[in-house]
Amino acid sequence: MFSGRDPRGFPSNPCSPMFSGRDPRGFPSNCRSPWLPLGSRLARLRVARLVISKQNCCSRLPAVLNSSSWCTVKPFANEEEYKKTEEIVRKFKNGIGGELHQKLLERAKGKRNWLEEWWLNVAYLDVRMPSQLNVNFAGPAPYIEHYWPPKEGTQLERGSINLWHNLNYWQLLRKEKVPVHKVGNTPLDMSQFRMLFSTCKVPGITRDSVMSYFRTESEGHTPSHIAVLCRGRVFVFDAIQEGCLITPPEILRQLTYIHQKCHSEPDGPGIAALTSEERTRWAKAREYLVSLDPENLTMLEKIQSSLLVYSIEDGSPHVTPEDYSQVTTMLLTGDPTVRWGDKSYNLISFANGVFGCNCDHAPYDAMIIVNISHYIDEKILENEGRWKGSENVRDIPLPEELIFTVDEKVLDDINQAKAQYLKQASDLQIFVYAFTSFGKKLTKKMRLHPDTFVQLALQLAYYRLHGCPGCCYETAMTRYFYHGRTETVRSCTVEAVRWCQSMQNPYASLLERQQKMLQAFAKHNKMMKDCSTGKGFDRHLLGLSLIAKEEGLPIPELFTDPLFSKSGGGGNFVLSTSLIGYFRIQGVVAPMVHNGYGFFYHIRDNRFVVACTAWKSCPETDAEKLIEQIFHAFHDMIQLMNTAHL
Repeated sequence: MFSGRDPRGFPSNPCSPMFSGRDPRGFPSNCRSPWLPLGSRLARLRVARLVISKQNCCSRLPAVLNSSSWCTVKPFANEEEYKKTEEIVRKFKNGIGGELHQKLLERAKGKRNWLEEWWLNVAYLDVRMPSQLNVNFAGPAPYIEHYWPPKEGTQLERGSINLWHNLNYWQLLRKEKVPVHKVGNTPLDMSQFRMLFSTCKVPGITRDSVMSYFRTESEGHTPSHIAVLCRGRVFVFDAIQEGCLITPPEILRQLTYIHQKCHSEPDGPGIAALTSEERTRWAKAREYLVSLDPENLTMLEKIQSSLLVYSIEDGSPHVTPEDYSQVTTMLLTGDPTVRWGDKSYNLISFANGVFGCNCDHAPYDAMIIVNISHYIDEKILENEGRWKGSENVRDIPLPEELIFTVDEKVLDDINQAKAQYLKQASDLQIFVYAFTSFGKKLTKKMRLHPDTFVQLALQLAYYRLHGCPGCCYETAMTRYFYHGRTETVRSCTVEAVRWCQSMQNPYASLLERQQKMLQAFAKHNKMMKDCSTGKGFDRHLLGLSLIAKEEGLPIPELFTDPLFSKSGGGGNFVLSTSLIGYFRIQGVVAPMVHNGYGFFYHIRDNRFVVACTAWKSCPETDAEKLIEQIFHAFHDMIQLMNTAHL
């Protein structure tokens, strides 16, 4: 997934003194966080021997992988195409592939994670298309399902409580008290949590960079101000007064001041909209903005270094526990003047007291925002949605407005950015529905892994809707490794396609269909385990292609073979998918390709909640119809398990 649709990324070409004495992720060289000693004990990201199977025509990372795994090309090839690819693979393995692999091994000797810098650059920082809509992820908060149903007039009060819980999580990170994540007894890399607060992408002419200002208490001073965007204007206020966090009543006073000021005075110029622009145009516009007045740079850096951006929206999106479509649409495609598209964390509030977030994908995986969102959800439940502390408000400074020096060119740049953003945003279909007939509890009772259940339902739904297999990317977490991010699980296997074909074959017996489905389950489960433990191959292939580029060598034929892209290689997956988790947290992304779908989902005991996106301008795709087919597939799969033995 090379086009930025995959959750990862950190700077490899820092351009600021902030990175002096720091590693590629912006960590201080003298860092003493308990996470980093733990990280030092995590396994180095391995590069194994080059093993290419004629069956699946792809390289595999670990030495232990055998020739029976990963059939990723076959579903998309006829016999003639497959034979041609076999020959290309044979030549690659016996020729340039081995040479490139040795060079990759040499690179890995000097790095604990040989992929880290490369992946950030290729997936994010080198990407020139507008990232706010095409790369960022967004998601609605689940508070509407308990103590905070939509209600006009609650935006500011609820927002003050929400922000306070966020600040408490920030303090846990600063004090290094967020528990280390584990799978069983195995610890996971925690380094991405450093990028949640006070982190921002900065545009460059050819390559962006990521600025991280966060420090733990043991490392020293860290920014403690919040940026607030409202009606095209920007304000900042400090979250610490007299050495402690400001309280919800004090936050409410600050938000009320901003809200009243913005609703009684003209709108601001909407500088934030520039972050939604094509990356090189935004970089040039930023350079010009800074050249107008040195104070503009100071104000940009205040936004970049802020803990987070808090957005005050005027809209009141419809939302129910069964239908998050409208609020999610507004979160991903809403007003570009009230969110900073490059910020690692935009917390967005609506007039009816509904919340969500919009986050740059480069600094961290989606699971980081899921973790804090779950923490806040639990705190709101625990406190019944109320603030139970003192109502006293200290005499604290009012918010400061950041008033940029602008001219006609800057205003033209803003208008152009808004126009291109809104045009593309209006082309994006977003549907988020809950399937409530059953959930994880029933699938586990049937001894079916719930994530695999959703992935195979998606394969069947796509096959029924489009009449062919769909090359699919599913995220596998690789945080078992030092600074590990993700690997690609290619869900469209030979086994999955055979099962889909049997489901469409009226002559296939129920027993045959069930057997083929269970074979597809077994294959997917093994792939997920392999990819999570460093035995995938997509990142390895990326490394081989990039080492060739660095050495000035011709692009190997393996990467120009039509089957490479047809099976998803080079960021061409028509299904871009990820499991968000098993909490109430949901997310959404745009499709990776124009004729594709973005598909995020979360799983609960009694429901599956799915978010699907597609481009309206593509006549082949329809996000709502795909969801309908997925829900149909859910029923068919359970019925198959119930009736196959009869």
